[in-house]
Amino acid sequence: MSGRDDDVPHYCRDLARGQARSVPANALEISGLTVRHGDVLAVDGLDLRIGAGETVALLGPNGAGKSSTVSAVLGLLRPAAGTVRVLDRAPADAVRAGCVGAMLQHGGLPSEARVGEVVYLVRRSYPDPWPLEDLVATTGIGGLLGRPVEALSGGQRQRVMLALALAGQPPLLLLDEPTSAMDVEGRRAFWTTMRELAARGTTVVFATHHLEEADAVADRVVVLAGGRVVADGSTAGVRSAVSGRTVRLSVGDDADLTALPGVTTTARQGGTAVLTTSDAEATLRVLLDRGVPLTDLEVRGASLEDAVLTLTTGAAR
Repeated sequence: MSGRDDDVPHYCRDLARGQARSVPANALEISGLTVRHGDVLAVDGLDLRIGAGETVALLGPNGAGKSSTVSAVLGLLRPAAGTVRVLDRAPADAVRAGCVGAMLQHGGLPSEARVGEVVYLVRRSYPDPWPLEDLVATTGIGGLLGRPVEALSGGQRQRVMLALALAGQPPLLLLDEPTSAMDVEGRRAFWTTMRELAARGTTVVFATHHLEEADAVADRVVVLAGGRVVADGSTAGVRSAVSGRTVRLSVGDDADLTALPGVTTTARQGGTAVLTTSDAEATLRVLLDRGVPLTDLEVRGASLEDAVLTLTTGAAR
C-alpha cells in the first residue's frame, strides 16, 4: 500500500470520532450513476450528494434502484457509467479501510458459530474497533453472545448484523431494509439506536418500505423511481409537493355530500365521511351553508405515503 492508503484507517477512525483535521463536506457523492443488470436498466444517470452527518432515507417501489445504488456505493458491482465517491475515496478503498458499515437486505451470518465468536472475529479485522462493551450495549446483543447463530430469530439476526456493521466505528452507515424482520418493539429500539448514532455524527443512509420510519427518523428523503431521483428534500417538503387535503368528519345518513367544490373523491366509512379536496376551505364553507355539522372534523395534508405513491406513479407514467 502507498503511504496515503496506510493513513486511511486512521482517517476513518478520526472521522467517526469527530477528530479529523479535514472533513469532507459530503459523505457520499454520486454522479451520473448508471447500473445495468443484463438488459435491465436499474439505475439511470443518478446524481446524489449526501452531506456528512445527515440521516437520509431512500424511498421508492421495488425496482426503483435503491438496492443497486447501495451496492454501487459499497463497490459490490461495477457501474455501466458514472462515478461514486465515499468520503472522498473510491468505494472499495473506503470499505476496505472500515469507513463504511453496511446491513444488506440479504446479508447472512456464518453457520456453526456463536454470536460472540462472530463479533470477535469481525472486530479483529479493524485497526481500531468499537469497544466491545459499548458495542454490545448500543446494539442490544448482550443476551445473545453465547447463542448459536442458527438459533437467532429474524429480529435478533438483524441486531447482530447491526453490531457487525458498527464494529469498525464507521463514519458512514448504509442500511437496506434494516427492520424488515423486526417486530414493533425491535423496530422502535433500532431507530433509537440510529438517532444516537446520528447524534454522534454518523452519516446514516437507509432504504426502507416503512414510510412511517422515514417520516420519523430522516432529516431528508430521496424518492427514486425508474432508477432516477424524482424528489429530494425534507419529509415536509416532499409531502407539500403533492396538492390536496383529506377532510374527515362524522355525518348522518342524510348529509348532502354531492357536488362539493374541490372534492375529487368521497367515501363513507360507517358514520364518517372522508373527502379528498383541492380546496378544503371552499369544501367546508359549502358544508356549513348546507347545515352539515362539522363534528369530529379533521383536515390533513398528504401523508408521506400519499406523496411517494403519487410521485412514483407519475414517474412510471
